[in-house]
Amino acid sequence: MSHVDELVFIHQVAAPCHLAILADSIGLKTVVVKKPSDLLMTKECNRMFLIAQKGAALDSKGIPVVASRLLAQAPVALYQVERNTLEPKAALLLGVKGLLYADQGMDLLLTGLRKMVANELWYERALLSDAFNYLVKRLDNQNEVDQDTVAMLQMLTGRERVIIQLVSSGARNKEIAHQLCISEHTVKAHISSIFRKTQSRNRVELLRWAQTYQSQFELSS
Repeated sequence: MSHVDELVFIHQVAAPCHLAILADSIGLKTVVVKKPSDLLMTKECNRMFLIAQKGAALDSKGIPVVASRLLAQAPVALYQVERNTLEPKAALLLGVKGLLYADQGMDLLLTGLRKMVANELWYERALLSDAFNYLVKRLDNQNEVDQDTVAMLQMLTGRERVIIQLVSSGARNKEIAHQLCISEHTVKAHISSIFRKTQSRNRVELLRWAQTYQSQFELSS
């Protein structure tokens, strides 16, 4: 049933960890620690951390601070979450597997726990839809930027691309003219055209532009 060998509950309040008791009752191996510093890190088993929001130090989004650190090591979910004290989308985008709310019944908590142990997300459907649309919009915006960059590069002539490479290497106008066997006046004309096409105001901005896009597109004649 499980993709997780052990559930580690970080339960920083004096009351018993009822969720750990529930998990243990369905055959899941559980460990309860009172504070993050008590954790013994090991790579010998596949762990999942469940962090109680109650009693934990929280960031500005209401997410336990320790969650960000532990996410680099294993899946993380939050429990004993009080509604309206945490931004669910922020937790989802951070990489948290799911949220178990303090006001939910035992059956729903158990269902959520099973789903997350099986490597599924456990969030309200409306939130998942909203987050998906947000990510798609960001991807579309990135694609638009990439398309603009492609169009910009296509406007550059082969000679202009060579001059960008020379400028990036630190060559001055006189050196560029000598290497390409053209006049300095012609070099200046090319550079003015390059500034216009790359929307750069000077050599510094052109260098930044080249550093950004030369890794994606070969600027050669």
